[in-house]
Amino acid sequence: MGKLKVNQYVVGPVQTNCYFAINDELKELLIIDPGASARQLAERVRAEGCRPVAILLTHGHFDHATAAEELAKEFDIPIYAHEDEKETLEDSELNASWMMGDHLIFHADVFVKDEEELDLAGFHIRVLHTPGHTVGGCCYYFPYEEVVFSGDSLFCTSIGRTDFKKGSTSDLIRAIKEKLMTLPDRTTVYPGHNDVTTIENERMYNPYL
Repeated sequence: MGKLKVNQYVVGPVQTNCYFAINDELKELLIIDPGASARQLAERVRAEGCRPVAILLTHGHFDHATAAEELAKEFDIPIYAHEDEKETLEDSELNASWMMGDHLIFHADVFVKDEEELDLAGFHIRVLHTPGHTVGGCCYYFPYEEVVFSGDSLFCTSIGRTDFKKGSTSDLIRAIKEKLMTLPDRTTVYPGHNDVTTIENERMYNPYL
C-alpha cells in the first residue's frame, strides 16, 4: 500500500469505525468519520506524531460526525462532506442524533461534488457519491493506494440501512454497483462498521449486489 497506513478506532455507542489515513512519508494524516471520543482521538493524533490536515465525513449521521467539530477546532483543520449532505448535517432528525436523546447540529467547511478530485496529505482522492443511506452519502477512493473508505454505503457482505428518512434502497444499490463495483477487485474497503473487506469479496458474496 506504499505510503498509506490506516489506523482504525472503534468509537461511540454504535461501534463506528473512525480511521486515520496516515502518510508516513510526509507525517500528515486525515481523520475519517470521527463519530465520538474527540479527546481520545486527539491524543491518538498526537501519539502518531503526524500533522492532521482535514476531516472527511462520509455522511452526516451523529455516529460519524459528532466529534468532528471539536477535532477541527483542536487542530484548526477543515471538515469535508458531500454537497448534498448539508441538510442532513444540520437537521437533528436527519442526522439521527434524536435517537440518542440529543438534537445536534453539525457542519462542514468544504462541500465536495461527485467525482471531485482532492489532494490532501499527499494522497490523491476521488469523491464517489453513493446516496441511499443518506442523500449526500459518499465514499473516498484512494486510487494509487487501492483503498476506499465506504462509510455506511457498503459493508462486508451487506449494505447500509435505508429506513431512515430520505433513505432509498434502490438508490443505494444502484450507486454501489455504479461507483464501487467498478473499482479494481483488489481494492480494500474500509467500512463505517464491522469488518474490512475487498471489492472482489463483495462482488462474489454480497447478497444485495
